[in-house]
Amino acid sequence: MKILDRYILTSFVKTFFSVFTILMFIFILQSVWRFIEEFAGKDIDLDIISKFLFFLLPNLIPMVLPLTILLASIMTFGSFAEQYEFAAMKSAGISLQRAMRSLIVFILLLAVVTFYFSNTVIPHAEGKVLNMRKNIAQVKPSMAIVEGAFNDLGDINIKVSKKSGPNGKNLNDVIIHKKSESRIGNYTVIKADRGVLESGLNSNVLSLVLYDGNYYDEIPTKTYQQNLKAPFVKSAFEIYVLNIDLSDFNDVDLKDESYRHPYKMLNISELKIQLDSFSSDYNQRRESYDRFIKQRSGVNRVLNTEKKFETKEDNSRKINQSIDKSLSNEPVSSDSLNAKVESYDLYSTLSVDSLFWEYNDRQRSQLFNVATNSVNSIIPQISSKKNQMKQRKMLLNKIEMSMHNKYALPFACIILFFVGAPLGAIIRKGGLGLPMVVAIIVFLTYHFIGLFAGNSAEGGSIPAFLGSWLSTIILFPFSVYLTYRATTDQGFVNLDFIFVPIEKGIKKIKTNIFNIRNKEND
Repeated sequence: MKILDRYILTSFVKTFFSVFTILMFIFILQSVWRFIEEFAGKDIDLDIISKFLFFLLPNLIPMVLPLTILLASIMTFGSFAEQYEFAAMKSAGISLQRAMRSLIVFILLLAVVTFYFSNTVIPHAEGKVLNMRKNIAQVKPSMAIVEGAFNDLGDINIKVSKKSGPNGKNLNDVIIHKKSESRIGNYTVIKADRGVLESGLNSNVLSLVLYDGNYYDEIPTKTYQQNLKAPFVKSAFEIYVLNIDLSDFNDVDLKDESYRHPYKMLNISELKIQLDSFSSDYNQRRESYDRFIKQRSGVNRVLNTEKKFETKEDNSRKINQSIDKSLSNEPVSSDSLNAKVESYDLYSTLSVDSLFWEYNDRQRSQLFNVATNSVNSIIPQISSKKNQMKQRKMLLNKIEMSMHNKYALPFACIILFFVGAPLGAIIRKGGLGLPMVVAIIVFLTYHFIGLFAGNSAEGGSIPAFLGSWLSTIILFPFSVYLTYRATTDQGFVNLDFIFVPIEKGIKKIKTNIFNIRNKEND
């Protein structure tokens, strides 16, 4: 390696690791602030918190690494340009591409390492983080009662409208559903105007004192008629104490790793298998429900009647069977139906609408009621199934995006290097001032494009692969443009095509005015 290549590579690597350390520290602090609520009040050992933050580090790489490459390349090449080192290189016949040669090799090797890292280390670390979060969430669940939602707490589900007082121990508008060991479901409901959580310092028993409420208990009966006569027992109370044993909850194995995520913990080969499995299941569910809806609504039977009839007897038999199923109170005779069919051309298409108006008002009303009841009963089913299929489609898109993200990250690092290096040579400024501002603007543009594309891809607005690659695709022509501008010693944007004609026009106007004044003086 030549001295110049070694010098450029050493300068870039020093800046790279310095910036990487600073950015990683900033993102770790941001992560601590984000997860502080999950650790607060649970007496978690420092060793567990340290492990959690250690396994969280690889998950920050997709954010930290592209920004580090962009900022380090701008700072390094901006410093070279600011100190006229590039001018010395160019005077010696060394172009920008030649100066970038050693760094291009370094970035390509870094991209390969990044791909391996994102395919193996990040899924493993993601699994550790998800399981640790799940286990930590089970420690002292009494501290995690959320307002306005049901919270699973021991053998009860509790909902409160508002918490107040020290550590949120005062509860307002309490609703409790007690779980039954002998029966499946919640058969006991307790409502109270207010409640207070009381517990000893090292006690595993949580006391919930309720004030001014009612106790509802559903009575098991043998028949449905008995249930209508005595649906439940109701009693009122002024004070009711409910003790909850938390010993099982505080005895949580924080090393348990039984939780599995559908896509965050998988590498590319596993994601391909998962994608094929989910795609097949999704298509089978759609086809199965499509057949069910057609059978339920009778669409196939309706479509079969809209065709040309070959003989009078065949058509009479088919139409009579269809009408007899709908009009149970007043069946249509074969003679009357044949008389109606004879009024049509037997070789023309007989539609449902034309048949409908051949019957009297009572029969039409019956037909209309049957159709309305069928539609009203099937619409909620279709709406519910539509939401379920939408959720499964979103999960399918997320799996595909997760697979493409592992490929897109290394390419993003390469593209951002070819954005930052020429950009630093153009702005000719080193340090953490202007390069930091420019790098943040470029990176935020890249990040938000990827974020919006990812959200659109999850909803199905754009293809899933485009949600992972769109930001990189947009930055690619920008990197080519900047490299060309820096190589040819041009500025960021050439506005000569705007200002030169304006200057020529102004000079021409001044010349004309000067000539006119000279003629007037003569």
